[in-house]
Amino acid sequence: MSEEKTDLAPVAEVAAPEAVPGLRSDLAVLMKVRLNFFVLITAFFGYLLASKGQSMEWMRLLHLIIGTAAAAFGSAAFNQLMEVDLDARMRRTANRPLPSRRMDPLVAFGIGWVLSALGIIHLAVNVGHLAAYLTAATVAVYVFIYTPLKRFSSTNTLVGAIPGAIPPMIGWVGAGGGLGWQAWFLFGLLFFWQLPHFIAINWLCREEYESAGYKMWSNGDVSGKKSGLLSGMFALMLAGFSLIPAWQGFANLVWTIGGPLLALLMTALAVKFSVEGDRSSARRLFFFTLLYLPVALVVLLLAWKK
Repeated sequence: MSEEKTDLAPVAEVAAPEAVPGLRSDLAVLMKVRLNFFVLITAFFGYLLASKGQSMEWMRLLHLIIGTAAAAFGSAAFNQLMEVDLDARMRRTANRPLPSRRMDPLVAFGIGWVLSALGIIHLAVNVGHLAAYLTAATVAVYVFIYTPLKRFSSTNTLVGAIPGAIPPMIGWVGAGGGLGWQAWFLFGLLFFWQLPHFIAINWLCREEYESAGYKMWSNGDVSGKKSGLLSGMFALMLAGFSLIPAWQGFANLVWTIGGPLLALLMTALAVKFSVEGDRSSARRLFFFTLLYLPVALVVLLLAWKK
């Protein structure tokens, strides 16, 4: 009896099927819910900064989050529809609902179209036309320019940073702010932050990106020198850009010191990555970029002057 169990156990173990993600999980992946959480956070902070020193309109904020989330989720669905063939070639994305054929492309198209349209309309009706225009521009650049450009030019990283930098502006104008220095500073802060962040990701995943056919700055950069230097250059630009609030007078000394210092720490990690060129130094840079954003936003909120 014991021998029979011994013989059958390996067979049962090999034959056990992999767990298939459920519909809720597939929808979360299709809409990139975890990634788009950063979009909602930055839109929220834009709203908070524009509302500082005055009463908060909580219902307006709720409508802003609902509209922005719907548009972001819809654009993510369109992105995956356009990249389904490339996603199927990479281990990290092959099990997504579209390349694995668990979801009909027509269903994904419907989800993308409905969510994007409803999000923009919701913002126009309940928040303001300027917020809706900015959201529509974000969707258009992300879906129709950035996504196809990834197949043809490594400049896609620069283009992709544009829709990623607009959400705090959406929050800012949603609270009644105008498109002045403050709004464009929020745009620039997110724009320059994203570049070292995504360069680190691209280098860590460069072999899969190359085999799938994506055109990235990290392609062929085995030593990490090019990726590290690019990351350092953009982090240094972020440090210089962080001085604009002091020049224009809409942030106090806390940000004037703290903002550039955070960016200079990122620069140092990028330079270290370019010198060492290994995965551990690239990961340190990547994780610091994740830490930078919430810390910088909190410091900026504390230092902001209306």
